[in-house]
Amino acid sequence: MLNILLKKIIKKGAGRVRYVLAMVGLTVALLLILAAIQLQANYQQLLHGNNAQDSIANFLVINKEVTAQNAGNTNLTDEDIADLKKQPFIQGVGVVTPSRFKVAASGGSALPFYTDMFFESVPDQFLDISDKDWKWDDNSQYIPIVIPNQFLDMYNFGFAKSQNLPQLSHDLVKSIPIQIDIQTPQGQKSFLAKVAGFSDRISSILVPQAFMEWANQNFATQPPKGASRVIIRTDDPSNPALIAYLDSHHLSTDMEKTRFSKYRQIVGFVVQVSGFTGLAMFLFALLIFSLFIELTIASCREEIRLLVTLGAAPGQLSRFLMKTFYPSNIIIAAVVLIVLSVLQWLLSGVLAHESMVISPFISIYTISGAVIVLLILWWVHIRTIKRQIAGT
Repeated sequence: MLNILLKKIIKKGAGRVRYVLAMVGLTVALLLILAAIQLQANYQQLLHGNNAQDSIANFLVINKEVTAQNAGNTNLTDEDIADLKKQPFIQGVGVVTPSRFKVAASGGSALPFYTDMFFESVPDQFLDISDKDWKWDDNSQYIPIVIPNQFLDMYNFGFAKSQNLPQLSHDLVKSIPIQIDIQTPQGQKSFLAKVAGFSDRISSILVPQAFMEWANQNFATQPPKGASRVIIRTDDPSNPALIAYLDSHHLSTDMEKTRFSKYRQIVGFVVQVSGFTGLAMFLFALLIFSLFIELTIASCREEIRLLVTLGAAPGQLSRFLMKTFYPSNIIIAAVVLIVLSVLQWLLSGVLAHESMVISPFISIYTISGAVIVLLILWWVHIRTIKRQIAGT
């Protein structure tokens, strides 16, 4: 009987317009806040998820910018390399070692060509091939080399087409022995080489580190000049801190791999604006809810005071009012999570067509955010109700 009486009293004192405003404000605020959390979770998954660990994009070859002032003096010093290793956004640094001798290559009768070329080497952990033949010592019959896929594409779709030459497959190129002529202080030395693999990571002709050290020691016609380039490994090539570091130290790299830095800043700004707007609207919704509860109880103050006088316990009144006002918040949170779940599923399908993978389900952080909001709302409700009942 007491609950029936209270329901009639509260219904009489409640303002429908204020209630609708509070509901709409909370719905929009919760949608913006949780959408910001989900966007951030999606972005982190795109950057750092298992499907985002791109063995090509996470490695950058870095060199000094060539200007009119430093032309001919673009080597990286030991201090430059040590400073790179200290940066938190760089997980590894490998020196690209250049050959200090002249090299020429020819294909013989199997592949008639002759060209001057150059060799470089990098530590094995920075290569994107895993070939059992990628090793060399004094007794090796062939020098294994790695060439960029880009070089073969240029030959097949540019040079071969224009010169009416046969196109070459990867397997065919790997099977052809190549004669390497090295110009040394004692005269020309000839070796046989075979292509051991093709790289998308480093645009250079690579030989094993062991061969490079041995050849530079025995055949060098130029004094050591230091490293002209290094290769770094980073978890996030679009990290604004990395881009800012390269700019401030006048270093350059493949901008195609770092161009997403601007997009990341834009997405980060959108997420921040969405979160800030949602937070502001959430605070506004809390204010509306508090005022709505206060005004509703204030308009029924005399009736509630009479019920207390007749023996109604304040705790019983508080529980009834919480059951009246709070469940709508749970419904709103559930509806918002359902809406975000549908949007997340649709977004995952759209991105899948662009070869970008995100989970089709909303993040645990988004659900946790909804729970935290509900806890805050519960605290605001119980605090407002207790204060108002105590004031009667």
